[in-house]
Amino acid sequence: MGRYMLRKLANYLVLVIVAASLTYFLAGLSLNPKAKFEGRNPAVPIATITKSLDDINQNPDTPIVERFATWANGVAHGDLGRTIDNSSVNDDFGRRVGVSTRLLLIATLLGSVGGVALGALGAIKQYRAFDRITTILSFLILATPVFVLGSALQFGATKLNDGSQLIKVTGEYDSQYSGQWGFDALVNRGQHILLPMITLVLLQVALYSRYQRSTMLDVLGSDFLRTARAKGLRRRQALVKHGLRTAVLPVVPLLVYNIVLLFTGATITEKTFGWHGMGEWLVSSITRNDINSVAAVGLFTAIVVLIAGLLSDLLYAALDPRVRT
Repeated sequence: MGRYMLRKLANYLVLVIVAASLTYFLAGLSLNPKAKFEGRNPAVPIATITKSLDDINQNPDTPIVERFATWANGVAHGDLGRTIDNSSVNDDFGRRVGVSTRLLLIATLLGSVGGVALGALGAIKQYRAFDRITTILSFLILATPVFVLGSALQFGATKLNDGSQLIKVTGEYDSQYSGQWGFDALVNRGQHILLPMITLVLLQVALYSRYQRSTMLDVLGSDFLRTARAKGLRRRQALVKHGLRTAVLPVVPLLVYNIVLLFTGATITEKTFGWHGMGEWLVSSITRNDINSVAAVGLFTAIVVLIAGLLSDLLYAALDPRVRT
């Protein structure tokens, strides 16, 4: 098992380096940091622009290989460089990761567990009322654009509040609780996180339940399940002990990769509810032609894919010993 995981880790590390490097080259060749200074009145002297861009290693006139070498050397020493505003990318990165983690941690757990449970139950109750209702609701949620779903929740919460502030519709916390983590601050954060968390949970439950229902249906008619029943196991015992374990195997990679990639994929949810996480940071960095910030998000994404791959392999190996050989 240890050798199996080490082999996988070595492969993923190579892919991380390649993916992060390609992201930097793509951002460095396609983005134009000079746009930050263009059109200003009064015009910024060329020498000032050149010095400013040189200071942050984002001057397009410097060969891309030279800029990459400087960036890679900094990354190797834990420095992600400077933003287009000459602030620390490390500081922005740490703050954004914290915001995304707080938003996604509970949502992904509830969404994945709920989706698997709902899909498995739908397959067991195939074509009955429960299965039909959950199928219709799942397709309805998946067919609804995220910003429409989020706006609908905000509208419903506003009506429910009826002039009160029971549920907050935007932001991570009220300004008076900035930096605080006491009881009142936690309650305030809970009021703010409710709507974006429901949005993410609904989307994940709808998605995972469709996959889980399909794989569970394949398992229900299998020989090993009939054999388990013939040996005296009750239907529920056979389904939980043998059926669900086998049916969840094909869903494991999807679960793990989707959960981890939500860190940069929850952009619209973060935008809708005013959360300044990794997804929003990526979009704003691209629009501001901030090469180092885009490269930092690319590096982070490559690393979380590595983590997702290792988790997926680990779970797969735990559930199916045949893959360890």
